[in-house]
Amino acid sequence: MAGPRLDPSLYRDRDVVPIRRALISVSDKTGLLELAAALAEAGVEIVSTGSTAATIRDAGHEVTDVAAVTGVAEMLDGRVKTLHPKVHGGLLADLRLADHERQLEELEIEPFELVVVNLYPFVETVASGAADNDVVEQIDIGGPAMVRAAAKNYANVTIVVSPESYPSVIESVNDGGTTLTQRRELAARAFSHTAVYDSAVAAWFAEATLGDGEDLPEHLTIKAEKLATLRYGENSHQRGGIYTRVGGHGIAQATQLQGKEMSYNNYVDADAALRAAYDMVLPAVAIIKHANPCGIATTAPNALDPIASAHIRAHECDPVSAYGGVIAANGTVTLKMAENLKDIFTEVIVAPSFEPEALEVFRAKKNLRLLQLPDDWQQERMDVRLVSGGLLLQDADRFPDDIVSVAKNWELVSGERPDDAEMENLIFAWKACRAVKSNAIVLAKGNATVGVGMGQVNRVDSCRLAVERAGARAAGSVAASDAFFPFADGPQVLLDAGVTAIVQPGGSVRDGEVIDAARKAGVTMFFTGERHFFH
Repeated sequence: MAGPRLDPSLYRDRDVVPIRRALISVSDKTGLLELAAALAEAGVEIVSTGSTAATIRDAGHEVTDVAAVTGVAEMLDGRVKTLHPKVHGGLLADLRLADHERQLEELEIEPFELVVVNLYPFVETVASGAADNDVVEQIDIGGPAMVRAAAKNYANVTIVVSPESYPSVIESVNDGGTTLTQRRELAARAFSHTAVYDSAVAAWFAEATLGDGEDLPEHLTIKAEKLATLRYGENSHQRGGIYTRVGGHGIAQATQLQGKEMSYNNYVDADAALRAAYDMVLPAVAIIKHANPCGIATTAPNALDPIASAHIRAHECDPVSAYGGVIAANGTVTLKMAENLKDIFTEVIVAPSFEPEALEVFRAKKNLRLLQLPDDWQQERMDVRLVSGGLLLQDADRFPDDIVSVAKNWELVSGERPDDAEMENLIFAWKACRAVKSNAIVLAKGNATVGVGMGQVNRVDSCRLAVERAGARAAGSVAASDAFFPFADGPQVLLDAGVTAIVQPGGSVRDGEVIDAARKAGVTMFFTGERHFFH
């Protein structure tokens, strides 16, 4: 049952609130000294904690320690400082109510008119790769409590959570106080600030508990902030925007070095390119068109410029489709690679870095978009996909770091075990296949794709498409299939084209027929026991 409602007639108007007493506790010290100097000059009493108090005091300004207000020293390695009635009573008292004023006087609690708080650097600590214990210590407790208390009491208290707000607050202090409208706007920012912070903490805990064999979380919190409004979405009649997820380290956090504004489709293709290129250990390049690879390749042996070599070999897979493509490199884009791209129309290039000389070459292509990945770029541990009315969550489909060792345990069901070079080529094809939309077939030679069959509604058509794209290069290539062959007709297309080895998951009720076809052709076939659908 709801409690009694307060009589609105008890409230007194407080439009402009003069600032007499301020509570300051900040992790980010940007602009702190300028703010403290302005408050001190205006005669505002400053109450502060820990390093914030020390910084203000070292600058020559008078500061009252929170411990002097509460009568209790900081405890538990600083975990408890401000969680005290002498602090929160001063934050939550509604001075429009005479009874609240009376209670403060009886309890000898002084109210605060200004609270300046920003929170421990939790997100930054997570991004740095710190140990779990260090991350946990950056979960702020007292800070959010003060922010929320002051924001709730915006009628009486000005809450500031960002140095960006300091100049306007200083101006208001000098003009006699903050207005009700100003305090309400700052309160809205404060609640948003704590919401983002809490979401980041919740997301970290959810991800941290998603180890092998663990249950998926019962509740999933995803917090994202709009980075930019795009010209349109996938098509010109659709609205579009790019949002950055709190704690994200992917394509949304990349820095655009030059070129036209990124489009919705540019982002989709750039992300697909990363998926393809960053599965490879050797220097690699992936060229993407409509979220599918036109070509993927690693460097040629003993290449003088490995990343440029990888690009040339990826381009050779399908030069026609590469026109207007999106490229991802898993290493620094060199001058040589830039020179090779001068006469090839490309929409986007994504890489961890670019040689200065390469950037000079690219400046002549003003519309070419260059994206530099953040230093802490990493592939996601979980995949999230929206569906109508909800979303799907799954472990990200990743290859083990020791895939060479894993491949030694693949089941050889036909033919002879290949030599190391051929085995390396099969592993490359198996990895490349994961980046291709299902049904997916990849033909490869020397760690470079020569034919790709993607997105077909039956596997035999994907085989025909891969062989058609490869042409004469199909002979002597190896093939990878993202899922088992339901019939022998698909692999027969590959065998007739001269494929020498096939890697596939196995598991069909007709595996026997598929194996017989491979044995009849004298072709090596491996079963991996693991499929890699990509829808």
